[in-house]
Amino acid sequence: MFSRILVLLAVTCMFTASGMAADQVHQSQLNPAKALDAKKAPQIVLYSVSWCPHCKEAKEYLTRNNIPFINRDVEVDEKAMEVLTGKYNSNGVPVIVIGTGSNEIVVKGFTPEQFMESLNKAQTKK
Repeated sequence: MFSRILVLLAVTCMFTASGMAADQVHQSQLNPAKALDAKKAPQIVLYSVSWCPHCKEAKEYLTRNNIPFINRDVEVDEKAMEVLTGKYNSNGVPVIVIGTGSNEIVVKGFTPEQFMESLNKAQTKK
């Protein structure tokens, strides 16, 4: 009986924690010394999942190069999953959206070269 209650409590905590995580959009941490340069960059949103090696590579690349981004984990953020599959017509990750509105550039998959090429295009569109 005690073990059933313990399992039920653990499952309840998991669902509560994942629900809270979905409401929070996390911004990458920037080096304060380079924050002024970061303001010149367009908005970057990374649609990812925690276990994906390509998503991890993208996050590490952006962080290492002090490029600000918003990470939206589609496994815990239902709205992010709807946007990824609906608006961006993708069932795979990572998907990186550079810019907003009509200046938006969508990058499916990740390589540093492809990302930088798309970022340069977005910055010239500004």
